[in-house]
Amino acid sequence: MTLKRLELSVGELAQRAGIAPSAVRFYEEQGLIFSRRTAGNQRRYHRAMLRRVAFIRASQVAGIPLSVIGEVLAELGDHESPSKSMWEAASKRWMDDINHRISLLENMRDMIGSCVGCGCLSLGECHLLNPGDELNKLGPGPRRLMTE
Repeated sequence: MTLKRLELSVGELAQRAGIAPSAVRFYEEQGLIFSRRTAGNQRRYHRAMLRRVAFIRASQVAGIPLSVIGEVLAELGDHESPSKSMWEAASKRWMDDINHRISLLENMRDMIGSCVGCGCLSLGECHLLNPGDELNKLGPGPRRLMTE
């Protein structure tokens, strides 16, 4: 296979990955993917970057910040693709964070009904926004929204 067949332009990578060309450039600026420059200063991406972009997008959908995704990708060489074993290792690494997020969301889901429409952020029983009713000491009403 020739070198040209192993490489993609910004537009080709974006189209194949289902993202905007600006996202390709952004991911490169963040050090998540890599390119080489042609004699005409055009970017060329190794085909392995397709799998890296897929890994980035799947991780983002799971709520993983780019900085954390970058930590995992930093373990790869410039032209390596994330493998199944790498995804498994990353998911184990992120499990505590994901479980914590799930717990927070479940807590919010279970408690949000008591807050809807109240207009007051100082409810004594609101453990989400006002644990221990600390805002009550500042006076009545939506204390976080009021400026004095």
